[in-house]
Amino acid sequence: MSKLNDDQIPGQLEKIPSWTRAGDAIHREYPLPDFASAMAFVSKVAGKAEAAEHHPDILIRYDKVTLTLSTHDEGGLTEQDFSLAHVLDGVYGRHV
Repeated sequence: MSKLNDDQIPGQLEKIPSWTRAGDAIHREYPLPDFASAMAFVSKVAGKAEAAEHHPDILIRYDKVTLTLSTHDEGGLTEQDFSLAHVLDGVYGRHV
């Protein structure tokens, strides 16, 4: 999978409006009811990431989970990042 150029990224972000670009990555913060819910969400994220063989950076702050995606092998963003972001939004929608 090849790295997307700067002209391709805005169109991809339109498909996942809750995500924000930060340099060569995209990220989103997910609010959860409490710490246990945050950990359960992370567990489901891990399953989807393993299935996709693409793994986000995960930051847990009590009742908030921040996921960051970038394709390190390509040195930036690829369609794989945006595809997984869409899948993870679906996990969140079913989780809360």
